[in-house]
Amino acid sequence: MYQTQRPSRSEFVTIRTLQYHVRRWGDASASPTGAPLVLAHGWMDVGASYQFVVDALSEAFFQGRQIIAPDWRGFGLTAPPTPADHYHFADYLADLDQLLDHYAPGQAVDLVGHSMGGNIAMLYAGVRPQRIRRLVNLEGFGMPASQPSQAAARYAQWMDDLRRLERGEITLKGYDSADGVARRLMKTNPRLSPDKAQWLAQHWARPDAQGQWHILGDAAHKIVSAQLYRVDETLAIHSAIAAPTLAVQASDDSMGQWWKGRYTLAEFHERLKVVPDCRTAVVQDAGHMLHHDQPQAVAALIEHFLWDKKH
Repeated sequence: MYQTQRPSRSEFVTIRTLQYHVRRWGDASASPTGAPLVLAHGWMDVGASYQFVVDALSEAFFQGRQIIAPDWRGFGLTAPPTPADHYHFADYLADLDQLLDHYAPGQAVDLVGHSMGGNIAMLYAGVRPQRIRRLVNLEGFGMPASQPSQAAARYAQWMDDLRRLERGEITLKGYDSADGVARRLMKTNPRLSPDKAQWLAQHWARPDAQGQWHILGDAAHKIVSAQLYRVDETLAIHSAIAAPTLAVQASDDSMGQWWKGRYTLAEFHERLKVVPDCRTAVVQDAGHMLHHDQPQAVAALIEHFLWDKKH
């Protein structure tokens, strides 16, 4: 199994009535010498997913820096709201806002987000521009454009999904062992090495009393959003981002695999033009889970972009 180079510790903080699980790296007793680094994970992932990147950071960058990675509500060890049969995207922004109030009151942070976490990070940076010093978006592309004419069908799909969840038709698959979870991770990401898959499986899932392993994610996350993705609204928020921004994509075309031409990398780069100070980078020999595939390259990009000699 993968051997971590920089151990983390877990803690729980009360955020909006939820006991939020947060993974922290670094010496808690040391006085921070750099902006806190906040790592936001993606859909059906956990904060521990960033372990490989944290291990790859240089000693000079790591020393004296507070690094935190929360598990979003209903993922990892952060329990879902009770009851929960669906999730609103805006809740992630409010959760992040209060997490920053707890860990970095009155201080701007460096924010890194992957996939869904990248979309959250981009929106939050536009809504609270004063809270973000620098922003890194790892494969957080947003969604295809929608039309108002699609709204009625979307609401109907949302209501139908709620009933399917109640009937037990929307679930997350269980596994007989941690090895089964690891094999599932490697099937989804063929670049993931067995040692990393075994390590991730221990954080991505847990066994029940009967020894069946279950993914640490609420099945209600699979319910379609009742609201359409409104590109004009998103771009208006992105245009308010004040922090220097780095948008990182993998050499594999995740967009092409997912959307089959409905939404392309070219469209994503066109949207990025509204961000006042944005540059882009590509990680070679990597897929969507680029922080697993090439953690050294991702760490180097983050470190170079965030580095401030004053720190």
